[in-house]
Amino acid sequence: MKYELVIGLETHVELATDSKLFCSCGGHAAADEPNDCVCPACAGMPGMLPVTNRHAIELAVKAGFMLNCKINKYTTFDKKSYYYPDLPAAYQITQWFHPICVEGSVQIGDRTIGIKQIHVEEDAGKLVHDDATNTSLVDYNRTSVPLIEIVSKPDFRSSDEVITYLKRLKAGLQFAGISECEEGAMRCDVNISVRPEGSDQLGVRSEIKNMSSFAEIKDAIEFEKVRHVDAIERHTEMLVQETRRWDEAKRRTFPMRNKETAADYRYFPDPNLMPIVIDDEWLEEIRASMPATAEEKGRKYVDMGIAEKEAAVLASDAKLCAVFDEVVSLGREPKSVASWILTECMSRMHYLGIETLSIAPAKLARIIELVDTSEITRNAGKKVLAAVFESDVDVDKYCEEQGLNAKVDSAVIEATVDRIISENPQAVADYKDGKVKAMQALFGLIMRELKGVGDPAVIRSLLESKLNA
Repeated sequence: MKYELVIGLETHVELATDSKLFCSCGGHAAADEPNDCVCPACAGMPGMLPVTNRHAIELAVKAGFMLNCKINKYTTFDKKSYYYPDLPAAYQITQWFHPICVEGSVQIGDRTIGIKQIHVEEDAGKLVHDDATNTSLVDYNRTSVPLIEIVSKPDFRSSDEVITYLKRLKAGLQFAGISECEEGAMRCDVNISVRPEGSDQLGVRSEIKNMSSFAEIKDAIEFEKVRHVDAIERHTEMLVQETRRWDEAKRRTFPMRNKETAADYRYFPDPNLMPIVIDDEWLEEIRASMPATAEEKGRKYVDMGIAEKEAAVLASDAKLCAVFDEVVSLGREPKSVASWILTECMSRMHYLGIETLSIAPAKLARIIELVDTSEITRNAGKKVLAAVFESDVDVDKYCEEQGLNAKVDSAVIEATVDRIISENPQAVADYKDGKVKAMQALFGLIMRELKGVGDPAVIRSLLESKLNA
């Protein structure tokens, strides 16, 4: 029998605000030490009244616009009751009865993924487990940091659809300034079941909690698909509705607890928070502040002469776009900038194992300018770029210290070529015997001696003429 996956996502996104959701404490990034960004309000002290962060509401509405949602003009906050050490008040303030956004959709290929709702809620704290002392410590800095939870309908049918959706969602949230989506600021709960192909009945559901890596999400989905099918076909286990965790080392999921139902949380309206009414004027003000989307950016880059494939890669990452736009604004030619970002910069990022381009645009612009004006060679430019990535060096000072000026005296180049030829008679003889690679070996020795400076085309032409003389 053939089976199909049924997947729904609950994506938690930390909002890019300067303060928490219900108090004036700085956001999670503002903390330097554990528990140094906490006040009586976000620590759950009795008698402290919450005050809603207006900017968080605006960012949630932007997310709703981005996902084609209906914006509820009347929205409220509710208490979700459960006890856990990282939740100091023993309840979480969320939105259950009147979420801020509902009934959205996203197009993935030829399929439409429904968005059930987006609601605003506060984050919990963080538990730090110390196996050496068998203790757990609590850091409340993250408590009450504003989140939105984007709840999809169970419309995904493959892990590839999930990853496509999440990548598009991340790019959109970054472009709109809703969230940076970095370092755990975008986390996903994946709800999975399987059913016979063609059935309209949902199977037993498993929820994999708190996943942030796209690669791990894909692997976890594939594992769960096999586990569910094996349980149905081979009776390897009894499937139950439960919450599971993904073990990166063992490459499998493990049960955590039985999945709670809405009744377990005892939702009720928060009496300390007044309903929020979003009038037409405020709604239009938020709509007018929406920046260009990734798709609009991509079309703009194509109009600048960049190939569609390269434009699509640039437009898929808000950080790449920001650096590209700034470097172009500093006078560099768009095609050249795109080439440097998509080849040299991304190559360095891959080599260093980093995901976000954080180079200063002015430094990248200066490297490109030096190469484009033939003051340094492309290879020398790569060397400078590597130094900027690793040590954030001053571009001009580094070029001077390393002797990377491409405009080397022609007499120096010719003397170097003559010396390499005289010191390597066997390579010269091999070339004259028809072994073309021998000239490439000599060329490499010359470039190494000149430390990559000088125009490679001029040097190659000089070497060839001398070998054929």
